[in-house]
Amino acid sequence: MRYRSAVPSLIAMSRTKALESLVEGRATREGTQQFQTRFANAQPDHFYRPFVDGAVVSSLGLGTYLGECDDAEDARYTATVIAALDRGVNILDTAINYRCQRSERAIGEALRTVIPSGDIAREEVVVCTKGGYIPLERTPPATKEGYRGFLHSEYYGPGIMGPDDVISGGHCLTPRYLNDQIERSKKNLGVSSIDIYYLHNPEQQLDEFLDVMRAAFSTLENQVRRGVIGNYGCATWNGFRVPPENRNHLSLEELLSVAREVGGERHHFKVIQLPVNLAMTEAVRTPTQKLGSERVPLLEAAHRLGVSVIGSATLMHSQLTRSLPEQLHSAFPGFRSDARRAIAFAQSLPLTAALVGMKSVSHLEENLECPEIS
Repeated sequence: MRYRSAVPSLIAMSRTKALESLVEGRATREGTQQFQTRFANAQPDHFYRPFVDGAVVSSLGLGTYLGECDDAEDARYTATVIAALDRGVNILDTAINYRCQRSERAIGEALRTVIPSGDIAREEVVVCTKGGYIPLERTPPATKEGYRGFLHSEYYGPGIMGPDDVISGGHCLTPRYLNDQIERSKKNLGVSSIDIYYLHNPEQQLDEFLDVMRAAFSTLENQVRRGVIGNYGCATWNGFRVPPENRNHLSLEELLSVAREVGGERHHFKVIQLPVNLAMTEAVRTPTQKLGSERVPLLEAAHRLGVSVIGSATLMHSQLTRSLPEQLHSAFPGFRSDARRAIAFAQSLPLTAALVGMKSVSHLEENLECPEIS
């Protein structure tokens, strides 16, 4: 690993890193194709897949959702991100609320380590984050009163949002709030441009949903024009997996219609994210999406509509790393672990990438193992 010598000092890095100058640039077609070429001998041909704007990304992406809110966990994530880039993984996924903003900052530490060295270029890495849930600062408040005080000092007092803008105690998608969150994410990640920005579980906004989406999409289109984000989408847990009759349902066709309304035919709503794994197969088998008079599964709808799909929860929060049925051993031969079989299932689908939460280099290496075919 080229950057191993940098890892011991990561725990000592302070939040002042967030105030350093931002890394310029964004992922490009040429940069990501260059990255793919560099790892041509290390990864099989099908490991890289086409993405938005002609970019290519690894079919295994690094997720950063779970973990403790402490410095040691930060350092583990940062070391794993560095190792992932060194081993051919070039799509990094996070959200501003993950681990009280620490996951974004851990990725930022990694990017500030590898990009100045010249071994990895900013144009080679697809950086994705999400906004919607109100992020805490480093650690959760100890009491409800502490949380309310945090909201008043951080958001209500400065006028970033008001109490009436908050849904379910912690979700907001107003334009001023989204603009604020994008700026915070840029600083956390240490980049001048975020490649993919997702609205996080927008189905939370049940009241006046389409009006909220129009305002949010207009805000994101403006951020694209400013060069602050590259493209945008929606990342959901339930929205795309449940049928139209469910109150939390999200219609991909309807969302694209809103994007065209505010951004024209050259809009930048290009990506969605949802759980796809051995235990959550709705995107493959359940006709949750209406296309005209038809009802089709999400993956088919996305293919027809030209939207890229990123699969999350590939290991279902580690529940698919053990005790898989024996039949899956023969279905995915040559793999030594159930985790790798579960990843292989997701990679066998027409997803752009399958996200796996990884905060140890050993798990990363296990998840990248090629099958041993005799």
